[in-house]
Amino acid sequence: MLYNMRMRKNTKNDFKLSKPIRHVAFIMDGNGRWAKLRGLPRHFGHHEACNRIIEIFETCREFDIHVMSFYAFSTENWNRPQDEIDHLMDYLEEFFNKEIDYLCSIGAKLRISGDLSRIREKTRAVCLDALERTKDNSSWILNICLNYGGRDEIVRATKKIAQDVKDGKLAIDDIDEKLFADNLYTVGLPDIDLMIRTSGEQRLSNYLLYQNAYSEFVFTPVKWPDFKRAAFIDCLKEFESRNRRFGGLDNA
Repeated sequence: MLYNMRMRKNTKNDFKLSKPIRHVAFIMDGNGRWAKLRGLPRHFGHHEACNRIIEIFETCREFDIHVMSFYAFSTENWNRPQDEIDHLMDYLEEFFNKEIDYLCSIGAKLRISGDLSRIREKTRAVCLDALERTKDNSSWILNICLNYGGRDEIVRATKKIAQDVKDGKLAIDDIDEKLFADNLYTVGLPDIDLMIRTSGEQRLSNYLLYQNAYSEFVFTPVKWPDFKRAAFIDCLKEFESRNRRFGGLDNA
């Protein structure tokens, strides 16, 4: 854990953000292809991918980005070979067990967006323990999207709101954007400012569909296992060059 603290302390950077980023989201793509190019099994790429999370987390701290979301496993990823799924769960457990003490020491809070009920019992227990240990922290938010799908999240929220209306807890006129957002996995988190997908693919893949309404998208050809601090800063520079109008007009 000392490595992580030294990495932040000794890092020098002349680039500064003039536009605040409250929430950055990542689609960590290209792990299997990264491994295949090296003649390795696909799951080796997922292991290296977990190693990148803490480095990118540290870079977010460097730029005072307090909320970050990582797409770890989608509702569609169950279609992958079981061996690959098992390895991915192993690596998630390893990540939580390795980093939880450090995250607690810096006041980081873990959030998990997604349905944990289908996750294998051992991995679910590790996740729940990490959630419990960090629940009172607030300095940084590390949101892991696990067994997550944007459409599934929206349907889930809609069902919950409809049930509340049926039970007389809500009136139809009570339903607005805030109430809907309060029924999403990401309740309490700010909307995404910057969404980054690695490996060159240019699609959302059912990721945080509601929360990405006005985010800036950056698609980088760098595969996630190679997506280190310098590559992330390149994406931040691209964000800095954007003119965010949120549906309005330029002031000029």
